[in-house]
Amino acid sequence: MRLPARPLFPALLLASALAACTAPYPRQVIGLQEDAWNRGDLEAFLAEGYLDTPTLTFFGAKDPVVGYQAVLERYRQSYQEGGAEMGELDFSHLDVIYLGDEHALARGHWHLSFSDGSTSEGWFTLVFVETDEGWRILHDHTSELEADED
Repeated sequence: MRLPARPLFPALLLASALAACTAPYPRQVIGLQEDAWNRGDLEAFLAEGYLDTPTLTFFGAKDPVVGYQAVLERYRQSYQEGGAEMGELDFSHLDVIYLGDEHALARGHWHLSFSDGSTSEGWFTLVFVETDEGWRILHDHTSELEADED
């Protein structure tokens, strides 16, 4: 006996909607990244948040970095090579603005604390795009504040 395909359509829509509801929103993605960083897991930090694409861009104090692998290498050079310490990351002042159904802008403050008592901090702006895997960062513009001199 063959059942009509129509009754399955609402079930498929419901399953799709439930999957979308369980995908992390930008604010949650940033929280997952913070957790991964504080575990010392740089690969998870990127995988949780950044879109794995050659068009990913990162703008910081140096030249723009383009592509997922290049962004990963930039983080490795800055926070892992030569015995560098990743530090303890804290995001704050987070604000997310939705730019339609599939894009969002997130901005906030980042703060790194290191074991020697030093700190580093700055501001960031992230452009998110919604994908099948959830919200991912397509563009990251991060600035570092200059240290106060006493």
